[in-house]
Amino acid sequence: MSQTRRAERGSRMIELRGITWNHTRGYLPMVATAQRFSELHPNVSIHWEKRSLQQFADYPLERLVEKYDLLVIDHPFVGYAACHDVLLPLDEYLPAEFLADQARNSVGLSHESYSYAGHQWALAIDAATPICGYRPDLLEKNKLNLPRNWEELVELAARGLVVVSGIGIDSLCHFYMLCGALGYEPFSRAGTVVSEAVGVQALQLVRKLIDIAVPGSSERNPIAVWELLTSDNTAAVCPFAYGYSNYGRRSYCKYPLRFTRLIEFNGRRCRSTLGGAGLAISVHCKAREPAADYCLFTASEASQSGIYFTSGGQPGYRKAWLDDSINAESNNFFEDTLCTLDDAWRRPRWNAYLSFQDGASDVMSQYIRHTIDEQTALARMNKLLATVREGAAR
Repeated sequence: MSQTRRAERGSRMIELRGITWNHTRGYLPMVATAQRFSELHPNVSIHWEKRSLQQFADYPLERLVEKYDLLVIDHPFVGYAACHDVLLPLDEYLPAEFLADQARNSVGLSHESYSYAGHQWALAIDAATPICGYRPDLLEKNKLNLPRNWEELVELAARGLVVVSGIGIDSLCHFYMLCGALGYEPFSRAGTVVSEAVGVQALQLVRKLIDIAVPGSSERNPIAVWELLTSDNTAAVCPFAYGYSNYGRRSYCKYPLRFTRLIEFNGRRCRSTLGGAGLAISVHCKAREPAADYCLFTASEASQSGIYFTSGGQPGYRKAWLDDSINAESNNFFEDTLCTLDDAWRRPRWNAYLSFQDGASDVMSQYIRHTIDEQTALARMNKLLATVREGAAR
């Protein structure tokens, strides 16, 4: 009998604390699933707290696990988790057949991205990658078409109708995408992020687009971009920002968006940088079996296609993405962008990659603000890469 069931037969209350990020997509489905789980298991209480989107990307995992039992994390954390005693290997607590079903129903590399060094460190309860979002009404009003390639995108941006998520971390992910579009996969050669020739061109492309986009783009994260597009008529298109299905729902915003795949660059479809969120358990969690039962409940097909989505979540389970009723409610968000998720590029996950990502995001911010040139930005990234790899090897 599981600890959850034993607790239900006794009087001891099990209390779990979780941390997620501060948006409807990140917070409400966790609260809803926790409430329903507690209704099914009355002796288990789960309280969720929230942090900013930026903290979700870079707050130290070793500090979070000391305070919380359940954590919603970004997949590059798993390399650190494999080298440090911070997260429970879920494959030791969840049935093999359940994990196999999760793998079969992965959206792109989402499930696999939380598997590292022989263990599954989190469940892919949420799947996301940068996609294109747009206002069909504004394009029609201006007698314009959705851009199909980079040249058409630049032309539309010059008319003041394009907004970009241009803060450091997002600009870095756009940089990765454009390096790939130019034929060079980032980190594919030891000791360097990208070749200088490709890196310079990719940097220039990112900065030029942000320079001519709607003013303030360099300060916007994806949430700010989607809020802008759905609240007034400032812009009509965002070519790539991490997708939030909430902004396709008629009940959620003033001007619901349509979402679609990425543009082409030099005749090749761009591949964006995989995001999403995984549900993990702290190694310090005292009630491990109830925590694992909750993880299973939240990641299950029934929850992902049901309460998780209806409470504002963006499922990580493939069958939910193909569900007709879910697509009808979200302006066909999932069906129209699934191919982009399936094609998304996964960031490195080795120990200390996140230290590189934090530092490289700062470098990108400096570059976007025109305080350093391309050669300086690349040199700083390569130096940072060498420093963090050397530190991780000690």
